[in-house]
Amino acid sequence: MGLTGIQIFKLLPKTNCADCGFPTCLAFAMALAAGKAELEKCPTLSDEAKAQLSEASAPPIRQLTLGTGEYALKLGGETVMFRHEKTFFNKPGLALLITDKMDDNEVGRRLSTLAELQYERVGLNLRPELVAVRDEGNKERFLAIVKKAASTPYGLILISFDPALMKQALDLSKEKKPLIYGAKKENADAMAALAKEYACPLAVVGEGLESLAALTEKLTGLGIKDMVLDSGSRTAKEAFSDQIVIRRAALQSRFKPLGFPTITFPCDMTDDAITETLIASLFIAKYAGLIVLRDFAGENVFPLLLERLNIYTDPQRPMTTDQGIYPINNPDASSPVLVTCNFSLTYFIVSGEIENSRVPTWLCVMDTEGLSVMTAWAAGKFVADTVGPFIKKSGIAEKINHKKLIIPGYAAGILGDLEEELPGWEITVGPREAAHIPAFLKNR
Repeated sequence: MGLTGIQIFKLLPKTNCADCGFPTCLAFAMALAAGKAELEKCPTLSDEAKAQLSEASAPPIRQLTLGTGEYALKLGGETVMFRHEKTFFNKPGLALLITDKMDDNEVGRRLSTLAELQYERVGLNLRPELVAVRDEGNKERFLAIVKKAASTPYGLILISFDPALMKQALDLSKEKKPLIYGAKKENADAMAALAKEYACPLAVVGEGLESLAALTEKLTGLGIKDMVLDSGSRTAKEAFSDQIVIRRAALQSRFKPLGFPTITFPCDMTDDAITETLIASLFIAKYAGLIVLRDFAGENVFPLLLERLNIYTDPQRPMTTDQGIYPINNPDASSPVLVTCNFSLTYFIVSGEIENSRVPTWLCVMDTEGLSVMTAWAAGKFVADTVGPFIKKSGIAEKINHKKLIIPGYAAGILGDLEEELPGWEITVGPREAAHIPAFLKNR
């Protein structure tokens, strides 16, 4: 947000209607300035003020969407250099390279690999999202691969500097809203026309940052808004440096010609798969929007997906599971009842161990603001005064014919107080470690 809270407040209607969810317009303005509220929440904002605030609140790196449907990917929209300052918003997309020199078997293998490399972790499906199809001289083969790739659910990057061939490829894949790669000095006008005609984002390829900025300024003048930047560097050192300079120029200097997400090509920087993975890991951290890899395998993709998850998880908002009662292994009225916190990692570890035990069980998940059991206990959020009322209000008593509750071993200190909060209940201290839950449930 480029304006201060007071500057925003001056543009608000000052009705203090509270329809935005904040008690006063000033409180709403302060939340907007801090990035903790959305402009659309104010129902009485004038069109003129909305236009002013929208322009001022637009992120210095333009946000755009690549692809459609389940695999649609948001790029850009970033506001800080370092994650701890606020958060990073839109994760970089991982693309698998396919060229027109590959036969049908190899193309099929690569597309199948994309479908296979999906990992469930803390309730999320970690997976690569994109196919990059590159023209290397065989036009008919290129179009055949584009047609096949367009029939998959994955996002598309079309790589060709031939505007006529690109138009044919777009006719085959326009519903996918692919990224058009790329516009250079020689073909910028023709590629810009295609981007406007097909309403697709356009990758801009420079020969260094100065030429890249000049090219984006020209394309902006032609009416192109959604762009992705390629500085043209094809060594890890130069490309890494370019990523940092582009980010700084956009965020710190508010240099609009470089205020767009970027694309990098580790696939062109080395022939070694491990080295390629290391280079890609650099660009996940600093600061690529798209990363194109030569090939995918579990041993290189999974670490990159995990790194991406860790970096693009908001450090100020722990991953949480909804509060409630979770039936596991089809429990009935006589099944045991466990209670835990709503930190996602805790929930999925505990629920996984209960599933492995094959013992029908009720798992009560209490809102601890995303804190683990031990941290929540230390913070006073998983104590008898909170667990007792939660159990009473949860509705678990209506689902069982007993009054027995198992609490985590790390919260053993609340046992006495909890017995006072839940008179008539038998409170048992469970294992400290989730790995011991199956044996505990089977032997109880």
